[in-house]
Order: sequence, then structure tokens, then C-alpha cells
Amino acid sequence: MIVINLDVMLARRKMSSGELAQKVGITPANISILKTGKAKAIRFSTLDSLCAALDCQPSDILEYRPD
Repeated sequence: MIVINLDVMLARRKMSSGELAQKVGITPANISILKTGKAKAIRFSTLDSLCAALDCQPSDILEYRPD
């Protein structure tokens, strides 16, 4: 299972979901979908923008956990 640790990174950067959505250029609703783990896919361009906005690596956001 792939886990999205976006809420962890937001807390570490002391950034709100709304602020991140604005920086990345996606809707707050899509940030919420990512945070809750309900996303079925993520575009590399979105992941790139998230990493740039949060100053992190993809592995800081995405984590693999065996079932």
C-alpha cells in the first residue's frame, strides 16, 4: 500500500492546506483528497510541484507499507 504523508509535511513546514493549494496550483479539495489517502493516482507534475512548494523529496510524501 502507498501512503501519502502530506499532512506530516504540512505540519513540518507549518503550512496550511489552502496555502499549499495556492502554491501548487490545484484546488484545496484535491489537496484534501491527497491528504486523506483517497487519491487513486498523482501526476508527476503535481508531485514535482508539491516537492518544490514543501522543499522536500518525493519519498518524504510517498511511503510504501506492505499490506
